[in-house]
Amino acid sequence: MSLINAIILGIVQGLTEFLPVSSSGHLVIAEHLLPGWHQPGIVFEILLHLATLLAVIIFFRHDLILLIKSIYSSGPQAAKRRKFILMLLLATIPTGVIGLAGKKIFVSLFDRLDVVGAMLLVTALLLWLAERQTPEKSTKKSTRVTDALLIGITQGLAILPGISRSGSTIAVGMLLGIEPRTAARFSFILSIPAICGAALLNISEISAIPSNQILSCLCGALAALVTGLMALKFLLMIIEERRLKIFAIYCLIVGSTTLLLALTG
Repeated sequence: MSLINAIILGIVQGLTEFLPVSSSGHLVIAEHLLPGWHQPGIVFEILLHLATLLAVIIFFRHDLILLIKSIYSSGPQAAKRRKFILMLLLATIPTGVIGLAGKKIFVSLFDRLDVVGAMLLVTALLLWLAERQTPEKSTKKSTRVTDALLIGITQGLAILPGISRSGSTIAVGMLLGIEPRTAARFSFILSIPAICGAALLNISEISAIPSNQILSCLCGALAALVTGLMALKFLLMIIEERRLKIFAIYCLIVGSTTLLLALTG
């Protein structure tokens, strides 16, 4: 893998991991449409995911510090943050169960262009419905048990190629009446245990990086980190301005085109 290819893949990962357009879906589409293109090895994928994980930690560092402090603090604010932690744990349970139970099924779908197209349309629908949600109906500043479980289930199903993890979880949160920025904050912090779990399952592979590929891998990871931070800031701005329809239209166009290509062979 060349240095340029590693950087390009890092940029794509950083952008599509957080923007609601499905990184896995775009990887599958690229594999089918670009001659000679193939998905990067597991080692490089792990590094890119760790880079995007670091982007979330850096971006939400103040929130994370307050959450950690709340564990041994008292007062009403600390109690609210401990409840937030509990909701994160509850949401992580269905994500883990779905991921482990359906791993073989999900992996088998990663070469199905028709599945990617259909799931991108599902992502477009969720984003459009969330966009249609009136501000008066999205006012909850905290996540309840049922909200957490439904968002966790959504995150688990987002393993399907074509369903955006960030887009689907934020959209479901908004449809449940959660205020947009709160839904986004919960979604992105919820991604931390999910990404950690996926990376830890294959962390031993890191030692297998060939010495002549170390620089390329690190540059790719750095590109993913920088673009991930930019994507996070941009998406939060879009969510606050309630302009998710931009991504809904994009997913509709890409999903329809992909589905058409798959059906016409």
